[in-house]
This record gives sequence, structure tokens and C-alpha cells, in this order.
Amino acid sequence: MDIEPVDPAPDRAFRRAVLRQRWVDLAFLHWAVEPELVAPLLPAGTRPDTLDGVAHVGLIGFRMVGLGLGRGPGVPYLGTFWETNVRLYSVDDTGRRAVVFRSLDASRLVPVLVARATLRLPYLWSSMRLDRDGDLLTYRCRRRWPGPAGTTSRMVVRVGEPITDPTPLEHFVTARWALHTRAYGRTLRLPNWHPRWPLHRAELLHLDDELVTAAGLPAPAGPPVSVLHSPGVPVAFGPPAALPRTG
Repeated sequence: MDIEPVDPAPDRAFRRAVLRQRWVDLAFLHWAVEPELVAPLLPAGTRPDTLDGVAHVGLIGFRMVGLGLGRGPGVPYLGTFWETNVRLYSVDDTGRRAVVFRSLDASRLVPVLVARATLRLPYLWSSMRLDRDGDLLTYRCRRRWPGPAGTTSRMVVRVGEPITDPTPLEHFVTARWALHTRAYGRTLRLPNWHPRWPLHRAELLHLDDELVTAAGLPAPAGPPVSVLHSPGVPVAFGPPAALPRTG
């Protein structure tokens, strides 16, 4: 099987956008993990995507802005919220790379309910905030529903210089153009597209996190292997498609 290349700026692969949004003030934290530890957590028809034989767990905090359908405007109030997700990286049986979300904490209940009902994405309703003090960003999250209630995360990062030449790892964990999810007995692939990431180096100053272990993953061992920041990008999602059945 040929696996598609890690392309930081591909052509858009779909004509019609079903969702539009903007991702703002992102912090990307990643840890290396053995592929066999995450393989059981991925949807049928996918397996861990690896770089030099290593899989990665991501903890990403950001602000979602202007979520809306198709070409329409963003939904007022409900379409803008904070989000923190725990994610893995997958490749399907046709060689296409994607993200698999283990949890997505969001600060608006209605988008949580819609995403859970339509695509069976593991969204959870949480109290969240992002505080900025110069080049310091503090992301806070406390889960409300469905649980485990009270699960918390707090991370503090210092934004550094822009990255002009990202490393292979920095491309690997950010240049992702789809998600895989299991819904209604099928594994779906939902493509997305956005301009090339504007990335900055970042320094993790503090982390007190329970989201990773609550997502069924081992607690991170040591500091992250990658810490990045991005001021953000506009994003479009194409229509989902079911992966071919195997076996």
C-alpha cells in the first residue's frame, strides 16, 4: 500500500464545503508513543500513522471562530468557542492520512450535541478560557458533561519565533487534511483544507493535564517532543465518505 506524502500545502481535494470555521491561537503539544499502544483506539480500517516507527499523541488548545454551514456566515454566539482536543494520527487502508480524535472539549453545549449526534465525534461540554499576557498563553479546561466530570487541564506556553523551515515532525503533526471517525457502523473520512500553517516555536512553561489519560491514553512520559503555536487559519470541511469495507 502506498501512503500519501505529508504535504504541508496540498490542493483542495473537494469542491463543496459543508462546514467553514477559523482556528485561532493554537497550541500544539505532542508526545511520542509506541504504535501498539494506540492501535486499539483507532477506527476499523485504520492503523497508527508513524514517523520513523513512532506514533504521536497530541494535546491541542485553540479558539474556534465563526463555525457555519457551507458558504453561509458563521453562527452567531454558538459558532465561536474554546476547544481542547486529544488526538492521534491514522492512515487508512487506501493510504490516506488523517487525525483521530479521542476527545474534544468545547465550551458551547449545542455544537457538542450536534457533533455527537451527526458524526459521533467524542465532543464534551467543558468550562474553558484562554488568557493572554504578551507572549504567554494560558489554556484552562474543566469538563462538565458527559464526563468524567471535573477532568481538568491547564497549560501555559510562551510563543517564540516564526518557523521558516519546519522539521519533518512539525509537518507530520500539523499537515493533516482529514479526520477518521466511527459512526453508525462505518468508518468515515471527513476531508478538510486550509492555507499552509503559519507556525511558531513555543516553550511549555507549565502543564497540569488530565485530558490525555481520560481519553484512554497513557500519561505522557517526560516533556513533549514538540511544542508549537499558530495564530490560526481559515478552514473548510468537505462532505464525509465511508471507507471501503474490508474482510
